[in-house]
Amino acid sequence: EMSIRLTGSLACLLLLFGIFREGAAQDGVDFSREIRPVLAKRCFPCHGPGMQEAGLRLDRQESLLAKLESGSHAVVAGKPEESELISRISSTDESTRMPPEGKPLSEREISLFQQWIKAGAEWETHWSFQPVSRPEIPQIENTEWVRTPIDAFILKRLESAKIEPNPRAAKIQLLRRAYYSLTGLPPDRAEIEDFLAEESPQAFENVVDRLLASPQYGEKWARHWLDVVRFAETNSFERDSLKPHAWRFRDYVIRSFNEDKPYDQFVREQLAGDEIANPTPDSIIATGYYRLGLWDDEPADRLLAKYDALDDLVTTTGQAFLAMTINCARCHDHKIDPIEQTDYYSMVSFFQGITPMDKGGPNIERAIFEDEQAKRDYEEAVEQLNQERNRVQTEVRELEEEFKQKFKSLSLDQIQQPDLADLEYRFYRDTFEKLPNFDELKPETVAKLDPPYFDLRPATREDSFGFVFIGSLIVPADGEYTFWLDSDDGSRLTVDRAELIVYDGIHKIGKPHQKTVTLKQGRVPIRLDYFQGKSDKGLGVRWSGPGFQDRYLSAATEENVLISDLKSKPLPELIRATGRSVLGEKKNKIYNDKKQELGRLFSQKIPADYALCVTETPNPPETFLLQRGNPRLQGDPVEPSFPAVLTSVKAEIEPPPSDSNTSGRRLALANWIASPENKLTARVIVNRIWQHHFGRGIVQSSNNFGLLGAPPTHPELLDWLASDLMDHGWKLKRLHKMIVMSAVWQQSSAPNDASYEQDPANELFWKHDMQRLSAEEIRDSLYAVTGELNLKMYGPGVYPSIPAEILAGQSRPGDGWGNSSPEEQSRRAIYIHVKRSLITPLLSDFDFCDTDSSCAERFSTVQPTQALAMLNGDFLQERAVKLADRLRAESDILKEQIHRSIWYTVQRQPTENDLERGLSLVNQLKSEHKLPEAQALNLYCLMVLNLNEFLYLD
Repeated sequence: EMSIRLTGSLACLLLLFGIFREGAAQDGVDFSREIRPVLAKRCFPCHGPGMQEAGLRLDRQESLLAKLESGSHAVVAGKPEESELISRISSTDESTRMPPEGKPLSEREISLFQQWIKAGAEWETHWSFQPVSRPEIPQIENTEWVRTPIDAFILKRLESAKIEPNPRAAKIQLLRRAYYSLTGLPPDRAEIEDFLAEESPQAFENVVDRLLASPQYGEKWARHWLDVVRFAETNSFERDSLKPHAWRFRDYVIRSFNEDKPYDQFVREQLAGDEIANPTPDSIIATGYYRLGLWDDEPADRLLAKYDALDDLVTTTGQAFLAMTINCARCHDHKIDPIEQTDYYSMVSFFQGITPMDKGGPNIERAIFEDEQAKRDYEEAVEQLNQERNRVQTEVRELEEEFKQKFKSLSLDQIQQPDLADLEYRFYRDTFEKLPNFDELKPETVAKLDPPYFDLRPATREDSFGFVFIGSLIVPADGEYTFWLDSDDGSRLTVDRAELIVYDGIHKIGKPHQKTVTLKQGRVPIRLDYFQGKSDKGLGVRWSGPGFQDRYLSAATEENVLISDLKSKPLPELIRATGRSVLGEKKNKIYNDKKQELGRLFSQKIPADYALCVTETPNPPETFLLQRGNPRLQGDPVEPSFPAVLTSVKAEIEPPPSDSNTSGRRLALANWIASPENKLTARVIVNRIWQHHFGRGIVQSSNNFGLLGAPPTHPELLDWLASDLMDHGWKLKRLHKMIVMSAVWQQSSAPNDASYEQDPANELFWKHDMQRLSAEEIRDSLYAVTGELNLKMYGPGVYPSIPAEILAGQSRPGDGWGNSSPEEQSRRAIYIHVKRSLITPLLSDFDFCDTDSSCAERFSTVQPTQALAMLNGDFLQERAVKLADRLRAESDILKEQIHRSIWYTVQRQPTENDLERGLSLVNQLKSEHKLPEAQALNLYCLMVLNLNEFLYLD
């Protein structure tokens, strides 16, 4: 039975070491797209690095051709009929068929395996682990269709599949597509009419150049990068507190795209902007990348929280820049990709020296400057401030030392003038369960107390007794006074003949009750009743009022250690309570003034622009492999190094300058990732650019280029684009233009039955896929068509109005959400404050990204909340009225108003049918529903804003 299981499981063979070169087909079989996914999904999890069921490990190349215990071979190259693999996957016997669970392989899949083995079952390194090549541009038949080199790669596949590409889209569709694709905004009517009237062959290219040069380009494309690096401006968890200055990172990304910053520089700045030569304000802001993730300011397990934070950095860095799930090796070797657990912790070591996130302060904030002179001025001002702080702090400490020396030799009545006068006590011997009416009982002793403090020491027995203290309270001024009463057993405090606090029953000391009352200056009667049961004595009474804090009305004794024992209090609290008596009136005032000055000096910040940033220790702690990912189970130490599957180059860490506060590790990592020799970096970014122009990438799993990721549909094109990007200085605008000017991008989205039958998923790009506008594009477009859009750039986030019902759902309703002016609210959606626990409802409804982790691609859902928001939501109702107001301001003729509404919303010439339907709706609302003309037009505008043509990009 074991022999059967062992040999049959070879249906899962050789995912890591036996993978056929992407794009090189054997008898028409593409290993990476047609064989590898079956092995990876159906077989490898049971027989890979993480599990070796029946002792079989399939990540060893020698397992493929080795003789099995049964004497047979899993694969005999060129002979599928002798290969046990084929026998098992095609078996009809459920006891021997492989894989043993789930559906059997289909006839087509079995046939593909047969063809692959017959052709030699060759394999090489997975496509993404090979160096980037620069393939030759294919020779194709239909040369007239080709506009850029991209088209030759696309058309070559289409010609091989005998699929005709779609014709070019209409000019108006191309213009609208270009505007949204490059800026995320619709064109206005004048731009449309000018473009339609332009007959020059350069007309569209001129539009593309203008859009790439517009500031709105950076706002559109920055949002895609912010998704990838899990940008948000709060920390999540219950408090979801603010990340100070996080908005500067957003602005940095926008500026970087608008400046066409080389992508390799963009990478280095985010990973090591503080370690590069001659850091700039932007490179410091860029390191805010490290602070964007979740942060729990009160974790239950601080050590685990530390490694969770490091895991966030490994995860995001691996996926964002390399499209590798390195994080899957935190607890064990990666179950699919050739990434060992040591690779994971070697990556952790690059980040080990980063100081933890905090609520604010120099750990996560740094001042940034426009030039060196501004920096010097700031540093001088900081030095002066520090000197002043040190001077005042020294004076405060001298006075505190004087206080401590004097306080040691003084008793309570010497350090505090009594606030009671004419105080007498009545002592009762009896057993009490609750406070009695002492006035009905005869006291054993009546005597004066001097000094006048509520004092239990006159008691003649250890327990079962009572006291009544009666005297006068000296009230220094009119005002509010707060009293605290704490007792071991029952007590009652009466001031000015009013019962303030009752502490009845049997208690333990340590939970004082308090009450605030208004008193007049002078002497007022005070009384305290107390009884003691069968336990230790305990009584504490204090009060505070205008000009003083925590003065004691009860005595402190060695045998009665209460909160009233001054010597147990912290020094600042002790000085507040007794400073006048110990230091004297004059010195006490000086001390208080100095303390206030010191507080002001430490709260003072030299004016400057501050940015969220990374800080690091120059001597990071040693990193260990953690067994099963448990931070309390340390294994062997590891050093910073790169994943072995991606490079044989060792991490060369340059020693940082002597005055540096960094280790240089992150710069070594950044240089490796941004190197032209890196196998993944250029591929990953060109794929992301392609994805957002076409709706999906050449590799659809844009955060996972590993073995379980989707294979590239056009691997040669991906490599050509990657190498071309690097050859041209890593400039992204050039890549954008090449894509948008290509024939494949300019195709129409019209259906074609013949093409659809051959390629229903449009993997070969025979047409342009229709796309719904993103959440931000919908919101921005609503403001654009109403004429309200505010194109102001940069700065702190804005706060749109959010219904009270939604705010009430927070753990702290409304906390952390501001109220921006209407003008500020009408800015582009990229400037909306991103609070993890409170995403703006319209953005949330239309599939805003998950901010907790790297978001490679947003969902595009159709759900009821979208329709409810678009028809019934206050925001849409308001925009409909604003659109109607714009139409009324421009014309008082209904037909002209409807005509303009079509131009504004869907950016095209309205048809007669558009006009007739619009007129009919407005007139019906007026005649049948008796609505005023203004309200009817408002509702018509609401309808227009809900058109699919408005929400979808053709």
